[in-house]
Order: sequence, then structure tokens, then C-alpha cells
Amino acid sequence: MSTIVAITGRPNTGKSTLFNRLTESREAIVDETAGVTRDRHYGKSEWNGKTFSVIDTGGYVFKHEDDFAEEIRQQVELAIDEADIVLFLTDVTSGITDLDEEMARLLHKSGKRVFLVVNKVDNIKRSYDTGEFYKLGFNDVFPISSASGAGTGELLDELVKYVNDEQEESAIPRIAIIGQPNTGKSSLLNALIGKKRSIVTPIAGTTRDAVDVRYTAFGFDFYLVDTAGLRKRAKVKEDLEFYSVMRTVRAIESADVCLLLIDASQGISAQDISIFHLAERNKKGIVILVNKWDLIQGEEKNTKHFEEVLRKRIEPFSDVPIIFTSVTQKQRIHKALETAVKVYENRKQKIPTSQLNKIILPYIESTPPPSIKGKTVRIKYITQLSGHYPKFVFFGNLPQYILESYRRFIENKMRENFSLTGVPIKLIFKSKSKSEPE
Repeated sequence: MSTIVAITGRPNTGKSTLFNRLTESREAIVDETAGVTRDRHYGKSEWNGKTFSVIDTGGYVFKHEDDFAEEIRQQVELAIDEADIVLFLTDVTSGITDLDEEMARLLHKSGKRVFLVVNKVDNIKRSYDTGEFYKLGFNDVFPISSASGAGTGELLDELVKYVNDEQEESAIPRIAIIGQPNTGKSSLLNALIGKKRSIVTPIAGTTRDAVDVRYTAFGFDFYLVDTAGLRKRAKVKEDLEFYSVMRTVRAIESADVCLLLIDASQGISAQDISIFHLAERNKKGIVILVNKWDLIQGEEKNTKHFEEVLRKRIEPFSDVPIIFTSVTQKQRIHKALETAVKVYENRKQKIPTSQLNKIILPYIESTPPPSIKGKTVRIKYITQLSGHYPKFVFFGNLPQYILESYRRFIENKMRENFSLTGVPIKLIFKSKSKSEPE
């Protein structure tokens, strides 16, 4: 499971700017309910070969400061609770404020590993002003400028020392049930195990709220990672929408394959697509279940049209199984499991180097990369790298000139010729080593 890093702090300290710099992305999971404080950013960051998830939280404010103050505070506290590491962002131009001191007390009480980051340090004078922030009681203070990137390298060098290395995956698949609230996640789990408790074995000692069960009926053998239930907490009145997404992040991190449930009666929302892309960025296998299809009536009950619209929305990665289900009627739920296991097998497969070169190189030779600046780009050799998902390296003479459109062309040919349905893949283009065969 990857490490989760939460960026916290009071408003206007530069949290979103730092998030964008760490993730090199501006994508967000957006709840369409009114209220900008519910918009949250989730992304992946990589530094020195280690990857981790990043969560951008809202600005921490005083209670009753405005209509959304209490909700913002709850979401920040939930993010701290779920995170492994917290980046506490402050602003050198305003010094330590009462809100900074209140947040410092909260973070000390949390027991989490905290990095105190002083932002907007973009000249020598401001670097001298960072000394006062040691008063907040944290051992290390990292002066940075999230706008220019100054100091972020030193921060990341220290942060990744505490990021979990990738662990060997279990030989037993882990399938996560993910999606927005009320899409049928609880019903799916109950339909699968509710009346056959003898076929599941609860995993003891889980530290998170997701429910992991071993499913061994009908010839299957895998773990189900459920995100349906919400834990009751005495001290925090939960924002259910935000907490649901926090737990979805955790479930995706621990899974091999994700069953993404979409509520057919509500249509395809922006958050459905954002959760899909979150699983895709994590390079997890994906199966989409369009649930509650039994509620669709009349001309709208057109699976072909719905599927066409959905595939268009999830482009460019649209080679994903889409199954129309009714969990309450138990329609096609076992097909969903069969498909998830097949996607797991696709994700774990190792394609022999000889097959890659025999099948894919002729496509490259017949449709070579376009010449750039009068230089001819040649690809001579292909092999698959080891890892938890399919990664392929293409050796050639000018990898920097491979265009995104040509990457998509090669990926399409890979998908046409190999069983990669439901699996995000990575194509790497490198200069050809002298040690590689001609």
C-alpha cells in the first residue's frame, strides 16, 4: 500500500500550488453538490523512485467563521486521521498566526509524522524569518517556495525516507469495490457473502475502516476490499462525502483490481470519471459496473448508447470491461467477479520478449514514428519490465522525439494483439543500449 501525504494549513498558504507542483497535475475529484469547500484534489507524486498519494485539504479556519467553517475543519481533521504523513504549510509573509498555533496543537495531538513547511520563502531576507516557526514545536522546518519550486527538493528528499517501498503483492487477488455513495457497494457485498458466511474469512487486525474478506465460493479465491460502510466516530461529525472518498483512496491503494460502481439511474457524473482516473493513475485493473440497470425504462434502456457515452468520457484509456448489473436482482454479479479475475490475470501476465518483437515491431516498421527536425526515429527492440503492472520499454535512437499520438498508436496495437483489457499500461522509450541485441 502506498503512503498517503496530506497537505494542511490555514487558508492562502499555498497548499494547492504545492499540490500541483508535487503531482504535476491539476485534476480533482469533484462533488457536484454546491460548495467549493467540498472540492478535493487527489494525486500521485514520485521522487527518487518512490511514489506516494497526495491529498490537498481545505484551509483550516476557526469554528463558526463562515457557513462552511465547521465542514472545512471536519474534512481537514479526517484527512489528518487517514494520512500517514502531514505537510503543515505556513506562510512566512504573515508569520505565526493564532490559526497556525491551533493547527499545531491538533497535529501534535494526532501523533502523525509532521513536516513543518514555511512557504513563500523566495529571497534571502525571508529565509531569515523562518526561524520563528520553530516555536510551533516541530523538529524540522523546511523553507520553500511552492510557486518557484525552491526548497521542494530538500523537502522531498527527507519525506521519501518515510514513504513505504512497494511490497510484493499477494498471490491472491485483492478486488476493491469503489464508487460514489449509494451506488450499490454495500448491496453488492451483501449479495456475494450475506447468506454464505462460511465461505469468507475476515482478516483480523486491519487498521483501517475498509472491510477485507476472503471470498472462496464458486471456484473463486480472492480478497474483497469493501468501502461501503462508514465507521461511527464519537468526536467527529463526518462529512460523509469526503470521508467516502478518503476511504476510496485507501481501497484503491491496497487493490489489484477495482470494481467501479456507477448508478445508472443518476447517469455518469464528473466524480465517477474522477474516481476512474484515480484508479487508472494508480495503475490498477478496472472493471466498470453500471448498476441499478433494472431501474432504467423506455428509450433510455439502451446499453449500446450508454456504453458509447461512457467510453468517450473515460478516454484515452477506454479498453475497460463495462457490465450492466442489478445487484438487488443479482443480475450479472458473478460475471463481474469472473471479469475482475480475468483483468487481474491480464495485469499480472508476462509477455515474452520474442512475442513482443515479432508482433509489434512490424507495425512500427510499416508505420514508423514521424521524422522530427529532419531526424529519423527508429525503434529496434522491445521488452517488458518486471513490476506490479505491465511496463514495456522500447529501445531506439531518439526517444525524446516520440509524440504522444504515436504512443497511443503503439498502445492500441499492443491492446489489439495481447490480453490487456482493463489494465493501464506504461510505455517507456529509451536510448538503445549497446548491450541490447540488434
